[in-house]
Amino acid sequence: MTTPTIKKALQRIFPIFDQIELVDDLANNAQYLKVPSETRLLEAGAYIKVIPLVLSGSVKVFRQDEEGREALLYYILAGQSCAMTITSCMRREKSTLKAITQEETELLALPSQFLYDLNKQYPSWQNFVYETFNGRFNEVLEALDNVIFHKMDDRLANYLTTKSSTLGARILKISHQEIADDLATSREVISRLLKQFEKRGLLAMQRGQIELVTLQ
Repeated sequence: MTTPTIKKALQRIFPIFDQIELVDDLANNAQYLKVPSETRLLEAGAYIKVIPLVLSGSVKVFRQDEEGREALLYYILAGQSCAMTITSCMRREKSTLKAITQEETELLALPSQFLYDLNKQYPSWQNFVYETFNGRFNEVLEALDNVIFHKMDDRLANYLTTKSSTLGARILKISHQEIADDLATSREVISRLLKQFEKRGLLAMQRGQIELVTLQ
């Protein structure tokens, strides 16, 4: 992608960047990447080298504990970035999260050392950071509410509808184990609930994929 094309993409996908100088700086300093599905962008325990600005596609962000168990926190969609990545970068701390693309994703990789200049020079970048923090914070609260206040069948239904929405597809190519990992539960629990959903006509299952019928 050429620099002029990147500028146009930034203006279209990130309308919050309303300073042309900021768009120019981002286009000149960020690297355009087209990343395949299921690519790890960030590992827990690693220092942050780049800040992702997603142009298309979607990224799953996980929290990982000391024993390697994972739980899905939120998705990063087009026009968004990762609040926790920005925070770790600004504080020069190692990441506590893992990020994986869930479909082919286009993004701009902004060098972490460039972040400090952006914060000083551009109010619209600061607005973007605040908006990112607010959005991700609300999503983390929602994930916490699901764990504390909702039964697993409610969490599973919400997970499937959210994933369908982020991918723009009713047919999800996903295994029971992957769902269990995302929801921090066992495959047996997920399989049992999915069979119940199928009996109720909410979805249809085939090997390696789930079609949402009325679960919308």
